[in-house]
Amino acid sequence: MKTVKKVLFWTLVVFALIQFIPVDKTNQPVDAKVNFVDSKKTPEKISGLLKGACYDCHSNETVYPKYAHLAPVSWSIKSHVNEGREHLNFSVWGTYNKELKENMLNKSIQTIQSKTMPMPGYIVYHKEANLSNAERALLVQYFEEMLKSKSY
Repeated sequence: MKTVKKVLFWTLVVFALIQFIPVDKTNQPVDAKVNFVDSKKTPEKISGLLKGACYDCHSNETVYPKYAHLAPVSWSIKSHVNEGREHLNFSVWGTYNKELKENMLNKSIQTIQSKTMPMPGYIVYHKEANLSNAERALLVQYFEEMLKSKSY
């Protein structure tokens, strides 16, 4: 029993100490001239879907939930946000070249259709990100129209 108490005590001590390891949750400023929804004059319905389902990980407009302030959860969330921004950052859309934009739109269509995005774990805590089939079809149609008209 003493061993269990020691393990529990040291686990709590370590948990308390890791709370002091900082995680930068500062968002970079967003320039409307290069931000996807602003620069593309995205319709309100599409804009709402993107902001509700994509922008937390794929923009500089991340809204961190309360649980994102507890380590080690904060580390995981920050890692997901960083990775998401590396693949696609809607806040800097206007800085990408044409080939990259085309590739990102195609990849977005694939991940929306295959339901790999938004990530299932994200949907559990963010119900607005749980896109219906109709909402997914609407996003896919919007991206396909951009590709067809080369208006990206």
